Amino acid sequence: MTATDEAADGLRAMIAKGELTPGQQLPAEPELCARLGVSRGSLREAVRSLAALGLLESRHGSGTYVSALRPGQMLAGFAATVDVLPLDGLLELFDVRRPLEAQAAALAAARADERVVARLREVQKRLAVAEDEAERHALDREFHSTLCEASGNEALAALADVLRARGSHYSIYGAAEADTIRLASDLGHEALINAMAARDPAAAAAAATAHLSQTEVWLRRYAPLPDDGPAAG
Repeated sequence: MTATDEAADGLRAMIAKGELTPGQQLPAEPELCARLGVSRGSLREAVRSLAALGLLESRHGSGTYVSALRPGQMLAGFAATVDVLPLDGLLELFDVRRPLEAQAAALAAARADERVVARLREVQKRLAVAEDEAERHALDREFHSTLCEASGNEALAALADVLRARGSHYSIYGAAEADTIRLASDLGHEALINAMAARDPAAAAAAATAHLSQTEVWLRRYAPLPDDGPAAG
């Protein structure tokens, strides 16, 4: 283990034990170096690596602080990794994404109010008539993000968003069945909206599972190359 690794492990341990709390400024370098038994250079490298992972944040002219440690921040490093996955890796993630979004949909159906349902209907209405692929991608992501955020579980919503992002690089709308794919995707969204409106967690989970399973089938069938276009779902 390098000195930088030792410094990073030491800082993570201090955060995990509550010795450094969210939003707290790190002690002065000499104090940390003495406590961790590392040089200033190793400490600074460790701080940079932990900042990249979302654990720490540097504030110009003020110093380095423990981040708020919110799920979205903590998943930043994971998001960068997911965003370069080849198609076979993305397809493996569907085994994670399906149950994750099914749980999010179930929680959202149990907790959502009329404002959430109305927002989903409005987004889907725009999505159904959108012709530009970039616009469809943005609206599709807004739809699923809204649904997952309505679950009330920030960690679940943040992780689902990370897993969903890579799919936007694999377009299936250029396939021979493009019209069928669009219609089925829109119907999948409608099923989710109806389950939300009915406050039916089981129906919402089933609709999310069916919707994502169909998207996975299309991706496996057409095996598109990565580009800037959106995948359904």
